[in-house]
Amino acid sequence: MDQLPVKRLDRTLKYQGSILKIYEDTVDANGHLAHWDFIHHNGAAAVVPVTKDGTILMVRQYRNALDRYTLEVPAGALNFPEEPKIDCAHRELEEETGYKTEKEKLEFLIRVNTTVAFCDEVIDIFVARDLEPSVQNLDEDEYIEVEEWTVKDLEEKIYQGEITDGKTIAAILAYARKYDVK
Repeated sequence: MDQLPVKRLDRTLKYQGSILKIYEDTVDANGHLAHWDFIHHNGAAAVVPVTKDGTILMVRQYRNALDRYTLEVPAGALNFPEEPKIDCAHRELEEETGYKTEKEKLEFLIRVNTTVAFCDEVIDIFVARDLEPSVQNLDEDEYIEVEEWTVKDLEEKIYQGEITDGKTIAAILAYARKYDVK
């Protein structure tokens, strides 16, 4: 292929928020001028916290975009673009669940691009074991309940459409498959 069928000609920042930058891209798409939305996100990390009994610690929190509470694996945005994702996962585990483990014990599971059509967010997902009780340290505007679930029950919630968060679905199914958890 000598020439790519799509080439970005320009990118204009339209909005900058606390975690997102929204751009309008001008592209040549097969010889046609088009305008596409693009959202930049600095990235995030998530963690599958596995208890000694093999259950998974999940967080239930309100999500404004959906106007409802969701059941998710703990996760959070990077504090700055160059922050190592393992550091973010280590921090978010303790902040959201009130449990901690040694950072060196976090195991990389998978990497997920959350919304490839218009956003460049990448979430690295880790597995945490050898959890020790600590203290939940939520942001001022967060309210999170921590719940323990079996992998089997979480899979059922996924297939019944009760868990719809992409990172959580990817995390639970990848964890179950990689470690052959039933």
